[in-house]
Amino acid sequence: MVQFSISGSYTDLYELTMGEVYFLEGRKDDPANFDYFFRKIPNGGGYVLFSGLHDLLEILETLHFTDADIAFLQKLHFRPAYIDFLRGFRFRGSVYSVQEGEVVFPNSPLLRVEGTLFETQLVETLLLNLLNFESLIATKASRMRLVAGNRLLSDFGLRRAHGPGGVLAARAAIVGGFDSTSNVYAAGLYQAEAAGTMAHSFVESYDSEIEAFRAFARSRPDNCIFLVDTYNTLQSGLPNAIIVAKEMEREGHRAAGIRLDSGDLAWLSKNARALLDREGLSYMKIVASNQLDEYVIRSLLEQGAPIDIFGVGTRLVTGQPDAALDGVYKLSMAAGKPRLKLSESIQKLTLPGIKQVMRAMKENGEFFGADAILLTGEEEPGMIYDPFEADKSLAIGEYIREPLLQKVMGEGKRLAPAPALHEMAAYASGRLALLPQEYKRFENPHQYKTGISKKLMELRNDLRDQHKTGKK
Repeated sequence: MVQFSISGSYTDLYELTMGEVYFLEGRKDDPANFDYFFRKIPNGGGYVLFSGLHDLLEILETLHFTDADIAFLQKLHFRPAYIDFLRGFRFRGSVYSVQEGEVVFPNSPLLRVEGTLFETQLVETLLLNLLNFESLIATKASRMRLVAGNRLLSDFGLRRAHGPGGVLAARAAIVGGFDSTSNVYAAGLYQAEAAGTMAHSFVESYDSEIEAFRAFARSRPDNCIFLVDTYNTLQSGLPNAIIVAKEMEREGHRAAGIRLDSGDLAWLSKNARALLDREGLSYMKIVASNQLDEYVIRSLLEQGAPIDIFGVGTRLVTGQPDAALDGVYKLSMAAGKPRLKLSESIQKLTLPGIKQVMRAMKENGEFFGADAILLTGEEEPGMIYDPFEADKSLAIGEYIREPLLQKVMGEGKRLAPAPALHEMAAYASGRLALLPQEYKRFENPHQYKTGISKKLMELRNDLRDQHKTGKK
C-alpha cells in the first residue's frame, strides 16, 4: 500500500501521446498484452527476488486522472475529446503474475498485463517504477539474510534513500528477509516491526555519557540499547553502559544491548562480548551498523564477530552496487496478432504471443535449474531451447512442472486480498530454500537456465523472418 499520491499522470509523457494517437485512430480498445521481464541479474548474483506486485495491484485498482492531472494535461495541448476520455479513465485490465517473493531469472515473463491497448500501454512506467525498484531491494536484502543466518537484520536506510523510495525499500527489505525497519512510517503502513536505538547527538547533548545513558534507561527501561562509540567504545562507552545496565538490574529491568557504529567491528564486538559476559550481562545483545552489506556481514561472521543484530542502511536501500534492475515491459500481442520487437542484438529480441512459465522441479521439491517458457494452451514440452542459441537444448520431460503465472487481477479488481508482509517474506524464504546452493553463491554463481518451447521458438523465428523480408 502506497500513501503518497499516485494518479494517472504518474507516467512518462510518451505513454499519453501514444495514447492520444490510439484514441484518435480508433484503436484505444484494441486488445493487447504486455510482458514484464528483466535481462540481467544485479550484484553479479544468481537470482532475483520478485517484489512490488501488491503495491502495483493496489494502485491499479484506483488508478485515475485527478482534476489536477486534467488541468495540467490541458496545458500540454492534448485534444479536448481525448482529455474528456482521460477524465473518465479507470483501469479495467487483467494481470497474471508470479507470486510476490518468487525466485526468478532473466528473460522469463514474470507478469503479464492484458486489456485494451490504451490501458496496457499507460501503466508501463508505473509498473516498471515499482517492480524494478522493489525487486532490486528485496534481492539485496535476501543476500544479507543468506549470510546472516538467524541473526536479526534491521533496515536503517531511510535517511540515505531516494526520497519516498525509502518507504518501498523498507517494505521490499522485509519481503527479502529483514526483521524490522527504523522507518516508522513504513512500519505503521505495512504493519512491520519498528526498531531503533539512539543517535550520537543524543549522547553529546548531555554533559556526560553516563548521564545520557541513565536518562535513556529511565525513559525506555524495557528496550534500552546504548550507542557506545561516541567518545571511546572500550574505555568510555562500554564501561558506562555496564554501570547503567547493572543499575537497571537493581530496578528490575534488563538493558537490551549496545550498538557499535564505527571502528573495527569484529575486534570491538569480540572485546565487548567478553566484557559484558564477564560482568554477568550475557543477555545484552550487540548491534552493529555502519556501511554494512552482504560482503561485510559475511566477513564479520567469518572472523567470529559475536554480533546479534545488523542495522543496514545505504547499501541496502540504494541497491549497491547496481543502481537499478533492468526490467522491461514489451508488447507481445495486439489486435489479436502476436507481436515482436527486432533488434541488432539477439538478446533484445522479444518473445511474441501469450505465454506461461513452467518451473522444472525435482521429486524432492527442489528447483531443477530450468524454467520453460511456452505458449498458453501448449502441451508441456519435453525439451526446451536456449532463446539465443538454438543449438543448445535441455530435456526436462522427467521433471515435475509448476506453472508460475497465475491470474491475480481481473477487470481492474484484485482476485484476492494482499497477503500480510510476513507471509510474503515466509514465501520468499521457502522458495529460496528450494534453490540449490550453487545459484546462491556470491562469486561465480551457477547460471539458472531459461528455455523456450519449440513452438514458441518457431513463432518467434517466423515473425522475425516476416519482418526482415517485409512479407506478412
